[in-house]
Amino acid sequence: MSVEVTVLLPCLDEAETVGTCVEKARRSLHELGVEGEVLVSDNGSSDGSQEIARRAGARVITAPERGYGAALLAGIESARGRYVIMADADDSYDLANLGPFVNALREGHDVVMGNRFRGGIAAGAMPWLHRYLGNPVLSRLGRTLFGLKEVGDFHCGIRGFDRERILALGLSMPGMEFASELIVRAALAGYDITEVPTTLSPDGRTRPSHLRTWRDGWRHLRFLLVFAPRKTLIYPGAAIAAISLVGAVLLAIGPRSIGDLTFDVNALVYACFGVLLGVQMVLLGGLATLYGQAQRMADTRGLRPLLAVLRFETSAVIGISLAVVGFAGSIAAITHWGRVGFGELDPRGTIRAVVPSATLIALGALWLFTALAGSLITLARPPGRGRRPDPLDAELVDDPSDELVAKQ
Repeated sequence: MSVEVTVLLPCLDEAETVGTCVEKARRSLHELGVEGEVLVSDNGSSDGSQEIARRAGARVITAPERGYGAALLAGIESARGRYVIMADADDSYDLANLGPFVNALREGHDVVMGNRFRGGIAAGAMPWLHRYLGNPVLSRLGRTLFGLKEVGDFHCGIRGFDRERILALGLSMPGMEFASELIVRAALAGYDITEVPTTLSPDGRTRPSHLRTWRDGWRHLRFLLVFAPRKTLIYPGAAIAAISLVGAVLLAIGPRSIGDLTFDVNALVYACFGVLLGVQMVLLGGLATLYGQAQRMADTRGLRPLLAVLRFETSAVIGISLAVVGFAGSIAAITHWGRVGFGELDPRGTIRAVVPSATLIALGALWLFTALAGSLITLARPPGRGRRPDPLDAELVDDPSDELVAKQ
């Protein structure tokens, strides 16, 4: 008989609790009448966790790489079940009640998240900082960036998924941010994600948790921001560049007054800086999108014009043109200076030409070198594979049937 469910437990020195977790999971599968297994993916335990897990009835493998995500990746690869339910081996999650996860997976959902806030968090089970700041903030950010309105507990450690569908995503994060990668990549791929209530109890260990609040929280946050370049880089950058450009053009002509306030050359400097910042954000967002498309984990529909200008040939023309205009303005300013014998000038007059000209030169160089970086991304090919499709190819970019439909 084929295995339907694998309960996967990553383990690193969990001798105090891993046996209890294995027994609870096996009992739950038996009560549900599910043909399943409990798989412990050991991450280098030195306290005898492996033997304890085996005696409790688990199959044990050794993860070749250290890290929470690495242990889970090794376990997913080795799992025999059609569905995988992962949970920590610290006896904090309710492994005796796997029914809601099994039922949701059988209904056809690709990923089933647990929600500890709906199911109940026992006193002392979650630090105050995690419960009232870290988890709510990161969960809200995840919902906002990736449209996951149905997920209220973005970082719950117990979750189930269709093994083949998750393997198809090519997950790779070896550390704690694997939890974010799984749900973000599933969302970007358009997978069916749902949520079921679960409970959280104080873990049964006497040693401190492997989790490091600020380090791991930052890694989760960084991962979420990197995977949503439209909302974190492209759209804000475009807004900053557009507003700054209008201001720079108006101030290059002359001072501007709004009521009792007069904006002059100082404001012009800041406006030009805003143009540089905004354009750089847009271009970096373009590079992030290029990388995501090259790795087949993001959708570029709607961004084709931006990515087109990142082609090296197109960007060379744009960059050189901007630099030429900037040099022309600089030459004009120097010529004017020469007419007065290279003596003192009214800075409020010359700076209206010098600052915009220097900005154009910088923009030209920025555009050119960004395109060079983009070329390196598109020319790269994964080991053992043939040529990677060009992310700017129309068939790849605009095909609405592509499985990886982003929800950014």
